[in-house]
This record gives sequence, C-alpha cells and structure tokens, in this order.
Amino acid sequence: MKSAFTILLSFLTIGLFAQHGILKESLTMKSTTLGKDVQYSVYLPFDYTTSNRSYPVLYLLHGFSDDETGWVQFGQSNYIADETIANGDAPPMIIVTPDAGISWYVNSYDGGERWEDFFINEFIPTIEKGFRVRSKKEFRAIAGLSMGGHGSLIMATKHPEMFTACVPLSAAVWTEDSALELKEQSWDHYFAQSYGRGLKGTDRLTEHYRQNSVLEIVENANAEDLGKVRFYIDCGDDDFLIKGNMALHTLMIDKKIPHEFRVRDGGHTWDYWRTALPEVLKFVGESFQR
Repeated sequence: MKSAFTILLSFLTIGLFAQHGILKESLTMKSTTLGKDVQYSVYLPFDYTTSNRSYPVLYLLHGFSDDETGWVQFGQSNYIADETIANGDAPPMIIVTPDAGISWYVNSYDGGERWEDFFINEFIPTIEKGFRVRSKKEFRAIAGLSMGGHGSLIMATKHPEMFTACVPLSAAVWTEDSALELKEQSWDHYFAQSYGRGLKGTDRLTEHYRQNSVLEIVENANAEDLGKVRFYIDCGDDDFLIKGNMALHTLMIDKKIPHEFRVRDGGHTWDYWRTALPEVLKFVGESFQR
C-alpha cells in the first residue's frame, strides 16, 4: 500500500506538470458596426506565452440569455480544453467566445443590430490581429450550443468560405411548423429583437426570417460549397429541439452534404454540453490537420 507521503507527492507532481491554458475573461472591443462595446473571452493554450507559433482558432458561441462567460462558468470549457489538449486528443488552439446577447447571431430585421456583419467583418479580423491566430479558413472553426448552435450554422452555411468545421450542439433549428406554433408571448420573448414583435401565424415567415432560417439556407445553398465545411451535429434525444436537428440531418442527406449526426441520451442541459465538448475539440482538431 502506498504511503500517504507517496500519494501526496504524486498529486503534487501531477499539479506541477499539468498544462493549464490562459483564460482572459470579459475583454472589451469597440465595435463600429454595432455602435457599442462588445465583451469577449479568450482561452489561450498552455504554450502560448512560450512559443512564437500561431494557432488555429475555435469560435465557441453561447446560448440565449447567456454571455461570454457562460461556457467557462457552466461548461467548464477551459478545464475540458486543458485535458483534451494535454491528452493529445486535440491540438493546442485558441478558443474565443463573444457576447452576442439575444441576437441569434443574425442581423436584426430593422437593421438596428447587425450582428452577423459584426462577427464576420469586424470581430474575426480583430481577434486575428490581437492574437497569434492562423488566419486561413483551414484553421478556423465555429461551434455553439442552442442559440449558439444556430449561430454556428448561420455563419458556416452563409459563409462556408470562412470555416473549415462547424459543430452545432442542441442547435435552435426551427422548422416552419415550430415557428408557427410558438405562442405569441414566447415569440416576443425570444424573437422580437431579431425578427419583429407581435407577429402571428404566417406573418412571422417574413423574407428576413427565411433568409436566416437554417433549413431554408441549406435548402437553397450550393451543396458543393457546404460540402467544403466539416459538419458535426449533436442533439439529445430528450431535447425539445431534436425535431429541427433531425430535419436538418434529413435535408443534408437529401442534398448529399457530408456530415456527422449524433443523438445521445440527454436533454437541453449543461451536463449534455459538457460531455459533448471533448468531441467538439477533437473533431475541430482533426479538421485543422493538414
């Protein structure tokens, strides 16, 4: 039997040689597109300060009503990244989470908040100037949960030339029926800012809504272009969003768009997303390999 001293020494040794990344939370950038400051958090791999290398980057998007700290506070993303990278299951990478409020990561119907324009034209270039990021498509990936899963699909399907991989978790993919069936109070709570308040029935299916419907974007997109992005879709079998995710899976099969599709036991919970994150990092890490 090991002595208490030996066990203690083992723990101290593990702690001494553990590879911990550097977490910078709630940094601020001034956005001319949005006309306001935007906060964001950045995870830098353990060897960032001791190397001269540039790193691939994963944009990890938060869900509805959360902010740039959610993935760390509830998802333990920094600890999971530490372990996944240290185990060699994913390469060292930079992970960035911007605060998107309740924007759904789209330009609002009235032009008051152009979040998609901000992300593509302002945020990504700012990150690539401020950190040692490999700034080619081959080394840029995007993922997210719920509203952030929707955002990851919006960015990757509208801008497939920008991302090598896209991993939506429990993505808020709405079928036409689910949008029509939503109660008015719920519609206004979730979508008033992005798509308009007080809309009922088919009045909700505006041209702006259709331009930001993941299913319609994929339906109308060039399948060859979307095939240049590696997709990994993951949604729990008890998740209220499973129907939309299955519709997306079916549509991608029909259009012959290569993708991975996973349905695991679980619901719309942080437990589910924490267990998904190692596979997210592994999948995007494989996408970064040349």
